[in-house]
Amino acid sequence: MMPRWMRLFGAAALALGVMATSAAAQAATLTIGGKNFTEQLILSEMTAQYLRSKGYDVELKNGLGSVVMRQGMESQQLDVVWEYTGTSLIVYNKVTEKLDPQQTYERVKELDGRIGLVWLNPAALNNTYAFAMPGKIAREEGIDTVSQLIDKFRSNPKMQFAFDMEFVGRSDGLEPMEQLYDFHLARSNIKQMDPGLVYTALRNEQIDAGLVYTSDGRNKGFDLKVLADDKGFFPAYAATPVVRKEVLDANPALADELNALSAKINDENMRDMNAQVDIDHRAVSRVASEFLKQEGLVP
Repeated sequence: MMPRWMRLFGAAALALGVMATSAAAQAATLTIGGKNFTEQLILSEMTAQYLRSKGYDVELKNGLGSVVMRQGMESQQLDVVWEYTGTSLIVYNKVTEKLDPQQTYERVKELDGRIGLVWLNPAALNNTYAFAMPGKIAREEGIDTVSQLIDKFRSNPKMQFAFDMEFVGRSDGLEPMEQLYDFHLARSNIKQMDPGLVYTALRNEQIDAGLVYTSDGRNKGFDLKVLADDKGFFPAYAATPVVRKEVLDANPALADELNALSAKINDENMRDMNAQVDIDHRAVSRVASEFLKQEGLVP
């Protein structure tokens, strides 16, 4: 028989091994991804700070395009991202049927779950696209809807429209919108630029209309008129934490922790944070840190 001291030593070693394995699983680096516009920079930075406060080792990789970020999740190079339901539905899963916000969420949760991507609880943040005009011009011409904008374009085919670098080529982008609203922009009508420059060009009345995000603080800060999508082209884009299943399995508390963060974010406070960065020129890290502290999410 094994001597008692050896049995005790073996039991202690086993216990230490289990503890080390558990600690390694908890301490394994979580790689957080983010896209290349202000809201995503804030969300990804906020998530990194929040999870570090929970004891996770975190690496942040933001400034990515949508497709690159998705590829990072599928290739297991990223572990946690904030994604929008409409983007996954249309761009990644090629679903073209019109769905309401809850149906959109349920569908992407099901489809992405098949490839090991788990959608947690969505925030009360719907950052969908919209067309906007300089507020002064929209008021003078009585334009409130996209259809009214298109009517103006038909009478003035030299109008200039600004878009970010993705929208013109996306499957949920310009081409299907042209089909629904029955118009066509020539290359000479289109200006492609960084999303932030679209707002500046609108404020300075350098363009007639531009693509904006509904949760962006510059819409109000720059006196832009966000036009009603009267034909319902843009789907719901609920911002939601998405995590690889094996990462959730290795970190059992992670889902509840991210859901607690998601529950604190909404259209109003996200617009405020976006405005602090884009208009007041405050650092993303500072804005994210202050929000986490104000909401009691970090000490």
